[in-house]
Amino acid sequence: MGNVLAAGSPLPVPGAAFAVPPGFTVPPVQGPEQKRAAGAEAEAEGKLPNPGTFEECHRKCKELFPLQMEGVKLIVNKGLSNHFQVNHTVSLSTAAESSYHFGATYVGTKQISPTEAFPVLVGDMDNTGSLNAQVIHQLTNRVRSKMVLQTQQSKFVNWQVDSEYRGEDYTAMLTLGNPDILLGSGIMVAHFMQSITPRLALGGELVYHRRPGEEGAVMSVAGRYTGSNWIGTLTLSPAGGHATYYHKANDQLQVGVELEASLRMQETSVTFGYQLDLPKANLLFKGSLDSNWVVGATLEKKIVPLPLTLALGALLNHRKNKFQCGFGLTIG
Repeated sequence: MGNVLAAGSPLPVPGAAFAVPPGFTVPPVQGPEQKRAAGAEAEAEGKLPNPGTFEECHRKCKELFPLQMEGVKLIVNKGLSNHFQVNHTVSLSTAAESSYHFGATYVGTKQISPTEAFPVLVGDMDNTGSLNAQVIHQLTNRVRSKMVLQTQQSKFVNWQVDSEYRGEDYTAMLTLGNPDILLGSGIMVAHFMQSITPRLALGGELVYHRRPGEEGAVMSVAGRYTGSNWIGTLTLSPAGGHATYYHKANDQLQVGVELEASLRMQETSVTFGYQLDLPKANLLFKGSLDSNWVVGATLEKKIVPLPLTLALGALLNHRKNKFQCGFGLTIG
């Protein structure tokens, strides 16, 4: 579910997801294989499948792009029980300030699926006293709620609460960010996705913000078509358009193309990304190239049988003649 507090401007970017701090581990949402199986089963029974949430429309393509890495990062995960885990993250950088994060995750006993259990409590605090915390709970079989709290250097900054309802063939979600009844300010985001056919889903998003002397709303619409091994998605808003294409070539190779057009900035960018997964070699490689001649890549290697994962990342901007690289080690 989205986080309206992650945006720096008064109006958040429609569909923007909450940036999970380092060390956060939450139960994964229903995987693509499970979704396809559920969709095939629903199609066989003559029913329309649940389309998922509005913000998940571009997620499959986005996941193929490598994350930017810079400096050295060490992550140590320690499971204290089947329900509780802590982690330590040390980041050393020459471009930004070095930091230390302590995180904790608690997963409850309410088992929803093989990959989901609730309630979930996750928290992360850095060496400056900034805190990010989330509480996620499945209230009923169809209703899921989440609360997010954020502080910066021991000062309260933001809070957000949202609720999601998943019907047989639709999903509706309402998010409130920093609501203040006395000042009459806050941000409200409403999402809705509806399956039109077993392969086609349409939806919309309304972002409304209000504060003293300012008020506004932005409406976005989206459409997603799911093929046998590909997904095409288009989102349109007054600010511009966003289109993605995801294709699964085989079990090892996945590719994606993203097009973003901004009417306000009068700019358009295209990004091509791919992911190569070699399970027998415990190797995962991601690469990307965009129209601004920015090339990025990450390589993850699991050291078996040790509980170690090595990560290498590099980013080269040809136009600005800038290069950065990073190295990461995850233990546990």
